[in-house]
Amino acid sequence: MSLDQETFLLLKDAVQRFVRERLVPAENHVEEHDEVPADIVSDMKDLGLFGISIPEAFGGIGLSMAQECEVAYELGQTALAFRSVVGTNIGIGSQGILMDGTPEQKAHWLPQIASGELIVSFALTEPDAGSDAASLKTRGERDGDHYVLHGSKRYITNATRAGAFTLMARTDGPGAGGITAFIVPADSPGLSLGKPDKKMGQRGTKTCDVNLDGVRVPAANIIGGVPGRGFKTAMKVLDRGRLHVSALACGMAQRILQESIAYAQQRRQFGQRIGDFQLIQAMLADSQAELLAGWSMVHATARRYDERAAGRDDPDVGMHASCTKLFTTEMVGRVADRGVQIHGGAGYINEYKVERFYRDVRLLRLYEGTTQIQQIIIGKHLMRQG
Repeated sequence: MSLDQETFLLLKDAVQRFVRERLVPAENHVEEHDEVPADIVSDMKDLGLFGISIPEAFGGIGLSMAQECEVAYELGQTALAFRSVVGTNIGIGSQGILMDGTPEQKAHWLPQIASGELIVSFALTEPDAGSDAASLKTRGERDGDHYVLHGSKRYITNATRAGAFTLMARTDGPGAGGITAFIVPADSPGLSLGKPDKKMGQRGTKTCDVNLDGVRVPAANIIGGVPGRGFKTAMKVLDRGRLHVSALACGMAQRILQESIAYAQQRRQFGQRIGDFQLIQAMLADSQAELLAGWSMVHATARRYDERAAGRDDPDVGMHASCTKLFTTEMVGRVADRGVQIHGGAGYINEYKVERFYRDVRLLRLYEGTTQIQQIIIGKHLMRQG
């Protein structure tokens, strides 16, 4: 699955213009009002951004992983709230249905998701189950041709916008094998939302709890139609999500570096530009080198992901995705820290973009699997080698 190169370059150019002309000028509005303007969301739908990872057969654009990473890189060069609006439709919300759904589920749900008509969220995390996803407690009890869901999900991105959730619940015994993935309409009786979370950064993104009190879901809404496969579905979805976030981290690092260079060129101390001091240049150089290394990792791993999707056996792709996510999200944290340092006292003031981005990128090391979870995945993979 990929878009021909000529058409893709036209799309990429359109996204670059959209970021530069529509999103960057709206960053202050997002920061001040904690919302993405409705007209921008509408423009995102018109541009096709809600369906870039969904095949053309279902109304999407059908980008390869490598192409999706290029688009994520461009979207990363502005406030991360904009990308968050489309993020769950592109990734964790839709990919479980695309990868493991029945033909009927794909035909019904994916066109709505690709158009942006339906916002879909991914509901895995719980108050007592985050990194240890296999320990989730939300339960689904069989009742005829339905399941009845009880439990609570936490930090669910786009929950307030969602028309449906891909939601994990325990239907059988303990451990990963007892988890089932459901498609749950947001207007189901018994489903309610908690108050919006107040977060450190990423103003304009919407997360909250999702509470389930006797929510009845048809057994036909089990992703793939077979109970007990939900954990495997969730883990497959995360490989792609980790590469997307890695590309996003590189885009954000590029924007922070640009802001830092511009400040170093115009700020004067001791009779010269601060960028003419070698210690400032060293911080800029370290950021550039690490960004280049991270972006190279994204390219290499995305190509391997696409080759595996085309049928090539490559058991190391998941491990490489974890390496990439670990390095790039830690990298952008260091770039942001240097950006604040280069700005000096101004870097601690909200009117300077680097202060906001410093807070925004901190989340990248937490979701789609924390840095420590990536280390565990990589370490276990290495220890299984013969």
